Amino acid sequence: MRHEHAPVDLQANGFAQLNPAARLVCTITLHRLATGPRNIRKNRGIQQEKYCDCSKHGRKATTSGGLDQIQIINQTTFMIPTERMSQITERFEFLEAAMADGAAGADIATLAKEYSDLKPVVDQIRSYQQLLADLGEAEEMLGDPDMAALAQEELPTIRAAIPEAEAALQLALLPKDAADAKPAMLEIRPGTGGDEAALFAGDLLRMYQRYAEEHGWRFEIIEEQLTELGGVKEVVAHITGTNVFARLKFESGVHRVQRVPATESGGRIHTSAATVAVLPEAEEVDIHIDPNDLRIDTMRSSGAGGQHVNTTDSAVRITHEPSGIVVTSSEKSQHRNREIAMQVLRARLYDLERSRVDSERSADRAAQVGSGDRSERIRTYNFPQGRMTDHRINLTLYKLDAVMAGDLDEVIDALTADDQARKLAEMGA
Repeated sequence: MRHEHAPVDLQANGFAQLNPAARLVCTITLHRLATGPRNIRKNRGIQQEKYCDCSKHGRKATTSGGLDQIQIINQTTFMIPTERMSQITERFEFLEAAMADGAAGADIATLAKEYSDLKPVVDQIRSYQQLLADLGEAEEMLGDPDMAALAQEELPTIRAAIPEAEAALQLALLPKDAADAKPAMLEIRPGTGGDEAALFAGDLLRMYQRYAEEHGWRFEIIEEQLTELGGVKEVVAHITGTNVFARLKFESGVHRVQRVPATESGGRIHTSAATVAVLPEAEEVDIHIDPNDLRIDTMRSSGAGGQHVNTTDSAVRITHEPSGIVVTSSEKSQHRNREIAMQVLRARLYDLERSRVDSERSADRAAQVGSGDRSERIRTYNFPQGRMTDHRINLTLYKLDAVMAGDLDEVIDALTADDQARKLAEMGA
């Protein structure tokens, strides 16, 4: 009889998505957090788990590319709970054996998904444990006159690798956001600024389209309303691919632009804004919608012209009465419009429920988008200076042309690193 193991919920691949600069920021933040939480627990008299407490050797880390030079000297590294590592490894081995024995068809997909989530973490655990074993062996070799020279040569390399392995493992053990692997619904609307805001909303749409192309994602516009000047009144897009929501979820908020509009004859710089919302796509199993809560109306499509425009009642408007959310879709097929409208409605209701849960955990959590006013912003795009500034993490990049062309990985990596550091701080509090 095989011993059963409870499923393990954790962050499986967040650290691997970071570029070297963002990975270093995370590592530095982890070291800064390492000492305080343990002291707090000790002072409160809370019983401690068994930990692997490895080298207390100092090291110096530097980076460039917009990040200041940072030094880490003589700081205590993390203590990794051995019971937690054993629990994850045992669960992984159980899943491996269960799939090898041949699970039922309905179970094999569930087991395989959990197995794939755990594998990167188990690989990190085994690499970390191997470093500890190598350290122990090298220290024992110091007592052997014939092997001491070799041990002294290997020890600095091993001791330098352990803090990085600890930091990577600590990140791998973070709780996983269940929505990270989901496709996303992207919504962009102009805020303050009239026609210029609508034109900027169109620029943001093209920026995300290019970013999706770079990552091999599918980008499908399912609802779009344009202005006479070619700007965007409203656009809703469906994006599918690997880790779409994980990469785009920090784009939600008010984006501000400072530039001379094409319609400005005096050369004055105007400030406008557009709102971006990124919602994880919700399946029917994620959110239940009572049909009795829906009011469905059909209407004539509107547009630039065509066979079905103003001739058939193909457009669909769905109102979710309990929440007041209204969704419309104006494609040619009424059946397709119902599918699109329900898809968008599920995403918005799912995001509403996620926001409610998050706000219960953190009472001071800010609203995702806000009113669209100039004063509420997460990011500024300053065209005269060629810079983009993300105000949440005080990151400024002087490569605005590249950013608007879809080169967003640097800022997204930095936002991901900051989010992981905050989660680690909450775990240690």
